[in-house]
Amino acid sequence: MPEENVFSRITQEYYQLTASEKKLATFVVANGQRSQTMSISELAAACGVAEATISRFCRRMGYRGYSAFRLAIAAATAARENSDPLSGEIQPEDTVPDLCAKLASANIDAIRETQGLIRPENIQAAADALLAAHTVLCMGQGGSMLMAEEAAHLFTTAFPGFFAVSDSHMQVIAAANLTEKDIILFFSYSGSTKELMDVLQIAQRRHIRTVLVTRYPGSPGAGLADIVLQCGSTEGPLQLGSVAARIAQLYLIDVLFSEMCRRDLDTCRHRRELVADALSEKHV
Repeated sequence: MPEENVFSRITQEYYQLTASEKKLATFVVANGQRSQTMSISELAAACGVAEATISRFCRRMGYRGYSAFRLAIAAATAARENSDPLSGEIQPEDTVPDLCAKLASANIDAIRETQGLIRPENIQAAADALLAAHTVLCMGQGGSMLMAEEAAHLFTTAFPGFFAVSDSHMQVIAAANLTEKDIILFFSYSGSTKELMDVLQIAQRRHIRTVLVTRYPGSPGAGLADIVLQCGSTEGPLQLGSVAARIAQLYLIDVLFSEMCRRDLDTCRHRRELVADALSEKHV
């Protein structure tokens, strides 16, 4: 039986799964406590898949059979619950203090999970690439574009050449005009949007380096990116754009920014002082 948390394992493999296996994976991750008590027939009916799909899925995840898989779900669910008695889905009957505690726990867990997923060599490689670039275009779609804009804003306070490009058409146009001295920093939680693939395919053809921030290192986008930075926090089907997922990405931005700044603290401090002075003119 794999030592890795089964939910983490599912996340890693998600975009390599078949359509039926994805339905199963989504259900199990969103309903861990319920899934651990279900028979294989009950789980198949709840997910709308065949029992053979579940058996095949268990083997893909590294478990000998459904019983071992169900034990792994129970262990992973217990780990979730034991981390904080107030963690978990918010309920209508929760008090405001309960709600605050649950959300704080979820956001802290997102940072901790991201910390555990960080590969130092990838952070160092991304910092090297961004520092060497003439121009860095920060891109994303929807909520991920907000992260791209946040990254461009933060990096611009210490480094020249960072720009956010939000429109999907302009992203393609901008990518087509980059040179090998430039780089793209793309934010995509799923790593599998058409807009992301359009940009990365252009970048690959033009030998432009790319850094991708995503939840899924096995996604199609991650397969095209030169450097992948993985964030934590798994969103359910109805949790699109969750704050916890954004906090996980913000934490990665902060880690990358700090790694770049500490390479030349004096220069970064000087540039931030210049920016502070310029912004002081905006105050009444």
